[in-house]
Amino acid sequence: MKTIIFVIMGTILVENFVLQKFLGICPFLGVSKKMDSAVGMSGAVVFVMTLAAAVTWAVNEYLLIPNELEFLRTISFILVVAALVQFVEIILKRFIKPLYKSLGIYLPLITTNCAVLGVALLSIQRSYGFGMSVLYGFSAGLSFTVALILFSGIRERLETAYVPEAFKGLPIALISAAFLSLAFMGFQGLFSF
Repeated sequence: MKTIIFVIMGTILVENFVLQKFLGICPFLGVSKKMDSAVGMSGAVVFVMTLAAAVTWAVNEYLLIPNELEFLRTISFILVVAALVQFVEIILKRFIKPLYKSLGIYLPLITTNCAVLGVALLSIQRSYGFGMSVLYGFSAGLSFTVALILFSGIRERLETAYVPEAFKGLPIALISAAFLSLAFMGFQGLFSF
């Protein structure tokens, strides 16, 4: 039980995929302008990361290792992630059209989101079993969610605040992201793996 709590809290706070590992920055910056789209993207990323961790673990364990094809790990994981994102895109397009439209180009970008691939590769690198890989994938999705929701709140607040003309738009967003990342550095050393 202690290990489970360490993995969850460590992944969300200490090793936050966006704010500490700097993975998944493109959707982080692109979808964080409005809270609604940030929440929708977060849900999609949690779902894809959790499934990707499970499926890539199985692909690695039952296909790549027995056939001595470990050198194809990255390519096969990218294919798995791409298939999962297509699945999520079809589901959203069919059942939740407003969210599908609000995510726009950023939904297919989950395919190239290095955070999703990072979860798959890091869980294999850390020799996690199936359960821990799924937990790690879910926790990594939650870490993306925490970062995106916090940053979305900051960006919505910045829309009504006075910002000098030179800093409007992306410059103030990057400065805010840097301060948010610095705040999360305060969690360093809280958990050790």
